[in-house]
Amino acid sequence: MDAVRLILTSRRALAGGADAGEIMAEVWQAQALAQAIGSRLAVSGPPELRGEALGLTELAGRGCGVLDPPDLDLGDLRAAQLTELADARETLLCLQGLLGEVGMALVGTASSAADETTYWQCMEAIDAADESRDRVLEMLRKLAAREEALQENGNQNSPSGV
Repeated sequence: MDAVRLILTSRRALAGGADAGEIMAEVWQAQALAQAIGSRLAVSGPPELRGEALGLTELAGRGCGVLDPPDLDLGDLRAAQLTELADARETLLCLQGLLGEVGMALVGTASSAADETTYWQCMEAIDAADESRDRVLEMLRKLAAREEALQENGNQNSPSGV
């Protein structure tokens, strides 16, 4: 399944989380998906993104690691359904939004946590989501710089680009 569709599915599921357990499971799913997207970009994405993509993979993995993994069948794991990453820019824009929503959901969950373990899991997961989002923003910046350089080179090579 395409990365953008999976991200949109995660955003809907996160928004529909009714209790802390469901929200934490969806946060875990979102981080696992970010990890899978980072891995895909590191292997087959634009060369300018590979270092940041590896960083995203590590940070999102940390985001999964601080949370208790949800009890999911392999078919329900969105990261395992990732088969296509058609447009890196669109994927990163959508992932940026998802990670922002993850952070907000975690703040809400932490503020109403019934126990200290959940609170601290949320705090660590917030850090991981914020750092992951920073990596995504850096990749978007690098893509924009790449596009700008390509346009400048195209204009310099054309007769009207004087």
